[in-house]
Amino acid sequence: MGPVPALDDRAAACARPLCEAESVLLASHIDADGLTSAAVAATALERAGVPFEVVFKNQLDDREIATIAATDHETVLFTDFGSGQLDAIAAHEAAGDFTPVIADHHQPADADTEFHLNPLLEGIDGASELSGAGAAYVLARALAAEVDTGEPTDNRDLAALAVVGAIGDMQAVGGELVGANRALVAEGIEVDVLAEVTDLALYGTQTRPLPKLLEYGSEVDIPGISNDEAGAVAFLRDLDLDLTDGDGDWRRWADLTDDERRTVVSALVRRAIERGVPADQVDDLVGTTYTLTEEAVGTELRDASEFSTLLNATARYERADVGLAVCLGNRDGALERARTLLQNHRRNLSEGLTWVQERGVERAEHVQYFDAGDAIRETIVGIVAGMALGVEGVDAGRPIIAFAAKSDEETKVSGRGTGRLVGQGLDLSAVMSEAAGAVGGGGGGHDVAAGATIPAGREDEFVAQADDLVGEQLGG
Repeated sequence: MGPVPALDDRAAACARPLCEAESVLLASHIDADGLTSAAVAATALERAGVPFEVVFKNQLDDREIATIAATDHETVLFTDFGSGQLDAIAAHEAAGDFTPVIADHHQPADADTEFHLNPLLEGIDGASELSGAGAAYVLARALAAEVDTGEPTDNRDLAALAVVGAIGDMQAVGGELVGANRALVAEGIEVDVLAEVTDLALYGTQTRPLPKLLEYGSEVDIPGISNDEAGAVAFLRDLDLDLTDGDGDWRRWADLTDDERRTVVSALVRRAIERGVPADQVDDLVGTTYTLTEEAVGTELRDASEFSTLLNATARYERADVGLAVCLGNRDGALERARTLLQNHRRNLSEGLTWVQERGVERAEHVQYFDAGDAIRETIVGIVAGMALGVEGVDAGRPIIAFAAKSDEETKVSGRGTGRLVGQGLDLSAVMSEAAGAVGGGGGGHDVAAGATIPAGREDEFVAQADDLVGEQLGG
């Protein structure tokens, strides 16, 4: 039995053509979930003795599928995309261009194929219970069952990468992984590649010096500490702890003992309460964290959240090869290159968010939107849109749509919502698909986050279509 029993039959069916293939073209998406999906699948194929080649695509449209069909590979494994493009893929399959195998978690198109592993097909939520990397992991476990690889873990050691993919795909619900993702966490813990602990829930516990960790901790806004460098330093200096090393440099959270961590957390909670932070937000200071136990302490790779951010910084800047190399164990040149890309990524996100805050958003009846043109890269405009939800001038109570130039002929569209809006009926996958289709484009994704590509110049028509659709979904 595999980690997700409901997917056992589909996973076994998908594993067989891969094992029988002379070679496989592995095609995957460019975000953290796509990179970890590719790494999990690539490792499983290598262990099974199946020759393969890896390609990455920003968006899987008809043109990109045609380029895949033009290769010499008779079997193509799609990870973290493919389901939403199944109609186009099925047409190539019917023409005899290739045999598709799909391990995805996005909303499937209205078509079918024999080898299709997707949690949504078995009633499992692909937006919160199993990511693309999770689907690839379920397939990897089936491959290990199909072929004796000699690996004592039966590919369970790949669960750590699958968890990084899930965290990168924003699947932590209330701070922790749920649903089918729980089985992946359990298997990672069983083979000692993963630890699930309750700890300070601020981003950067492995790499940020303590003052920066608290200053930049946007998860909970504590007046006098958050976004206040001097305040964060003063807070730490007031504690009866030695929080600097022998050279006088600030230690990191990862360097602290358990007793020191408890002291800092207790003081943070007291300060938050004193400054009037609501109780539910105070509770958010502590949460579930996922640690990759075989990675070095104090590196981005040790923490699932930091690892996923590092990966996003590679493929979104046309260096998916760097992210994949890091996932596959390159801890030398690839890791240093990824860190350089991460610095650039953070700067671009900060500048993108500033751009939105300075110019504001426009509002239709049910959605809000902005058109960044070429001011924000189309590969990160969705991240910026998600970051913008709730900042001053942007309403967290309505979906946000972002446009960015993809080329002279095409515009990238990204939509972001919230869990509360999804609970009210929002489905951005359907919105993107229908609105894009109405203006000559295509799109899809998840209920809370989705994307599309449309012809340049038709942005206003898209907004009108999307606004009507969202209004219908939310009963407006």
